[in-house]
Amino acid sequence: MDDPIREQKRLGLGMQVMAWLVVLALLTYYFTGVIEQRHNPNTSVATDITQDGVREVELERNRQGHYVASGEINGKPVVFLLDTGATGIAIPADIAAELEIPRGRPFTTRTANGNTTSYATRLASVSIGNIELTNVEAGITPGLQMREILLGMSFLRHIEFTQRGSTLTLRQYPQGAPAGA
Repeated sequence: MDDPIREQKRLGLGMQVMAWLVVLALLTYYFTGVIEQRHNPNTSVATDITQDGVREVELERNRQGHYVASGEINGKPVVFLLDTGATGIAIPADIAAELEIPRGRPFTTRTANGNTTSYATRLASVSIGNIELTNVEAGITPGLQMREILLGMSFLRHIEFTQRGSTLTLRQYPQGAPAGA
């Protein structure tokens, strides 16, 4: 009679352990999404188009004070970190490999951590929402250890951007129309 009771206790304990593992897995899944949303509050970027044809995107600043947004390079999804202090678009080497972006000629890049070698490339298209530029200069930077692509001035200089509070508004004017028109 001891055997069946012992088996039931062991089975009950096993079921409790399994239940706790399922609860922990669900909590991990949920909080990973919450943390990602805090890091990139702009995972779904909507574009407004005015009567004048101006494309406008509003981005929300994340908890660290940065503007991180989902976008595309050559039609493939990426995550950008907008950086007005960067001359160009800086793509970590592992992300460039995933996107199958070829390396061009090497050049020296000056960063806060000193000089490094990057590789020139051209991107067929770069977009955030419906704001899109084609044939954009970029650099593949092997020393860049991050999962975001730095979106610098080689993209940003072609659009108007305005920061108010914790919102950054990007505007792309129709071709031929001056920015701010």
